[in-house]
Amino acid sequence: MIAVTGATGNVGSALVRELAAAGEKVVAVSRGEKPIDLPEGAEHRRADIGDLDSLAEAVAGARALFLLITGPQLVEGPAPAEVLKAVAAAGVQRVVFLSSQGAVTRPGSDGYARSIAFEQALAASDLEWTVLRPGGFFSNTFAWIEPVRAQRMIPAPFGNVGLPQVDPGDIAAMAATALREDGHHGQIYTVTGPELVTPRRQADALADALGESLQFVELTREQARENMLRFMPASVADHTLDIIGEPTPEEQLVSGDVEKVLGRPATSYAEWAARVAPAFR
Repeated sequence: MIAVTGATGNVGSALVRELAAAGEKVVAVSRGEKPIDLPEGAEHRRADIGDLDSLAEAVAGARALFLLITGPQLVEGPAPAEVLKAVAAAGVQRVVFLSSQGAVTRPGSDGYARSIAFEQALAASDLEWTVLRPGGFFSNTFAWIEPVRAQRMIPAPFGNVGLPQVDPGDIAAMAATALREDGHHGQIYTVTGPELVTPRRQADALADALGESLQFVELTREQARENMLRFMPASVADHTLDIIGEPTPEEQLVSGDVEKVLGRPATSYAEWAARVAPAFR
């Protein structure tokens, strides 16, 4: 059995579907705040990573765990070593942790301190472990759904700054491979898309997928920060804006790890936009 935390998110939900399709018995773990539509072979258990007793109960019986921290857990919560101790006591032997590229490119940022601490705790543990370090997600552009529907407009900062963002489905596929197959213990994979893509190019790709014109409106950093504070802590918003506005050369490198692990190229933004276009209509 494999447990997946963050099972209602863009990566977690895709991972649950992928594992179930492969015939695995899956426990989808979430706080229960969002509806969850599960495939056959999956069951839902409610837990919060911040509550170690509920987490241990939710993952009991699982041999492998996909561990994702989000929301308040990005900046606070139980010590990572205690989280790992709790899941190991419940029977977990293998952990795939969703970290962030910023843990290595921006190690001094408060927004990545917890991710770094989890990586260090895994390395010091007796668990089998794999770390995935993606940069930005294509699904971040779901923030454009409302303005696209209402105004045929796309608002975003730093319109001409390119980053090798990634399809959450590719992250899920990487996680599924590391959870199910041997040979990934101690590996840290940088997970990117196949090319640099700017917000303006993303807007063009989405317009092509929808078959209509969309107006691109470039936001200031301050306007973008105000929007982001509606769903993330201030420290996370600030370092995210630092990355998308002034990426380091390392943050703009395209990694070959997706193709190395999956045996296929990473998904492009245009391919992703074509797949999810109905969400914007």
